[in-house]
Amino acid sequence: MLAPSIFEENFMDDLFGFPYMKEFDNMEKKLYGRKASRMMKTDIREKDDNYEVVIDLPGFKKEEIEVELNEGYITISASKGLDKDANDKKGKLIRQERYAGAMQRSFYVGENIEKEDVEANYRHGVLTLTIPKKAAEKKVPEKNLIAIEG
Repeated sequence: MLAPSIFEENFMDDLFGFPYMKEFDNMEKKLYGRKASRMMKTDIREKDDNYEVVIDLPGFKKEEIEVELNEGYITISASKGLDKDANDKKGKLIRQERYAGAMQRSFYVGENIEKEDVEANYRHGVLTLTIPKKAAEKKVPEKNLIAIEG
């Protein structure tokens, strides 16, 4: 069912939201437009031997995306810049609705995961990460026994 045009896209979110939060929403909307609330949406699936993280990154090239593993956190960063020289060569720009900016998300995957364990694939605006399940290695405490004479 289509909602009347008097209701915005996020009507229910805005209805129950706190007034001070709207300032933060507006910053994101200025950067990515009306569809900002749908940027970098993520699905995480648990399988028998791994986790599959699927992230929507429409409009980004593979070179504009970075995946970093640091201290048990995997961080996905995507940044987009507009080439102003290309616009000048194509003619006078009358209106520009595309913006430059960056976004980032982090997930804790455990400190026993190594970067070689993670597989990344980017196709058709969707980044897919495959992260294996690894049990935390339990260290057996060493016993430092002192000999008792007697």
